[in-house]
Amino acid sequence: MSSCFVSFLHAQQSVEIYPSHWWVGMKNTKLQLMLHETGSTKMLAVDKLVATSSSPDVRIIKINKVENRKYLFLDLAIAPNAKPQTVTISLGGIVPSEWRKVSLELKPRRAGKGTQFAQGLSSSDFVYLLMPDRFANGDVTNDKLPGYKDQSLNRDSMYHRHGGDLQGVINHLDYLQDLGITSLWMTPVIDNDMPNRTEHGYAITNHYKVDARHGGNETYKKLSGELHKRGMKLVQDAVYNHCGLYNFFIQDMPMKDWVHQFPKYTNTTYKDAPLMDNYASKKDERVMSDGWFTQQMPDLNQGNPYVANFLIQNAIWCVEEFGVDAWRIDTYIYNDLEFMNRCNKALFDEYPKMMMFGETMVHGVLNQAYFTENNLNNVRFKSNLPAVTDFQTIFYGIAPALTQPFGWTEGVNKLYQTLANDFVYQHPEKQVVFLDNHDITRFLTVVGEDVDKLKMGLGWLLTTRGIPQMYYGTEILMKGASNPDGWLRGDFYGGWKEDAQNKFTAQGRTDKENEVFGWTKTIANFRKASSAIKTGKLMQFVPEDWVYTYFRYDSKQTVMVVMNTSNDEKTINPERFLERTAGFTKARNINAGWTADLTVPEWKVPGKSIWILELGR
Repeated sequence: MSSCFVSFLHAQQSVEIYPSHWWVGMKNTKLQLMLHETGSTKMLAVDKLVATSSSPDVRIIKINKVENRKYLFLDLAIAPNAKPQTVTISLGGIVPSEWRKVSLELKPRRAGKGTQFAQGLSSSDFVYLLMPDRFANGDVTNDKLPGYKDQSLNRDSMYHRHGGDLQGVINHLDYLQDLGITSLWMTPVIDNDMPNRTEHGYAITNHYKVDARHGGNETYKKLSGELHKRGMKLVQDAVYNHCGLYNFFIQDMPMKDWVHQFPKYTNTTYKDAPLMDNYASKKDERVMSDGWFTQQMPDLNQGNPYVANFLIQNAIWCVEEFGVDAWRIDTYIYNDLEFMNRCNKALFDEYPKMMMFGETMVHGVLNQAYFTENNLNNVRFKSNLPAVTDFQTIFYGIAPALTQPFGWTEGVNKLYQTLANDFVYQHPEKQVVFLDNHDITRFLTVVGEDVDKLKMGLGWLLTTRGIPQMYYGTEILMKGASNPDGWLRGDFYGGWKEDAQNKFTAQGRTDKENEVFGWTKTIANFRKASSAIKTGKLMQFVPEDWVYTYFRYDSKQTVMVVMNTSNDEKTINPERFLERTAGFTKARNINAGWTADLTVPEWKVPGKSIWILELGR
């Protein structure tokens, strides 16, 4: 039984209620319930409908009938001083057999030791992204479950389910913590009862139910609790723009405009420019925003107030129910942006420390900045989103820095220039930087499987400005190109009992894998104690002859980073950087352990290397 299913007076009649429970003491005392008749052809919206509440703490403000008479939307007001209780709502018409009773539980909010949540993210964090189906199988009993449309279970197929689950993640939290991870982001764990391609989780079919093949609601709460016991954080992947074709409210829609409709199927163009282009066609803008992501993912109409309320309330419900700390928002640019501002504010109102960052796979710093808090003037829309996934520093930054020859605007100069454009952001330190993720080619493949270049990328990731995010398996040399996308989403070997190798252990890794794991671990754990990297300022120097040098610094610490992107050894003069090195005489390499003299006239920097140097006197 799902967490939002309630039975009623007659055996053949049933109604689902969303949400099935709420909390007392919320800042917003309004709540809109969605009631959906599922067990018979009997209608909820009967003639002369009335509704009553068993508690004076819950008032029924309005009964909303919609096109589909199997749905009702009830507007409630919960007293600010209401106590936890179960409230019975009775509704019906002039015929006694039409009367029903539904129960709404009001719970106390989370409180007390060990229940801290909605802590947000900051540049002090290191986020690990994984796909639960591909990470580890902790419970083989939920690999295939009756009732689900997708009954695939085949690890030899990139598009079938592999059996990974939330218990598997729990079983390997020691591994993540040892690596230096502070926060966990997973691709969506919410119910995906679709016929195929359910491994990724982005086609939600029940917003109030964690997929049972991942372990269900209780295992998700268990994971949240285990993370918080360790001082780690939970990032939930939120999908507002679309849902799965087999979502109950798509198969039986409350009203025609619940989703965006066109005379014939219309796909989004995936082109973001019309949203900000002063010369754009209205049609281009509409097709971009309202076109469907795929034929299997209907585009939700967030301009419909019932859709908007459903999505906003579900977001708050998930944070409170599961103890979520931060919110990664999928396909941010395809949403109704005014709705997103409203949704973001609703979360901030309840959880002031909450952090949200949106997926913005666009091209150009200005395009990306448009969707987050920015310093742009004379624009059509002003976003209140704190941060985005910083595709610019990967597409036009670290990737060309390590794959292109040095030139006036090429190679590592692109990385320098991209960061030089940070003036457009209100909070560049909040942007989420990364080398790869579940949608783009793995970084080891990008750099031609050159491990030295991968180490350079990881060194940059963990020392540049922003919140670093690493994709699972990067630390053990997982590779894969983005076409087809299944190659990006391989299994983490050792997560299944039948695996011949266990990459979660040093014994199960190759020498090269242990080298990169240790490299990442050393920098990540140094970072945990480094005020300069976590919250300090960034100063970068114009690259010269393939070499890029930058500093992270505050009043307590200075860290110098020297990146030689050439295959050949390069010579640099430390005196060039006196603006930041004045007063220091030595520089300790945190990975290699050696110490360099800042007073000498030349440093020889090996090719394809990055030095992370803590300065001392």
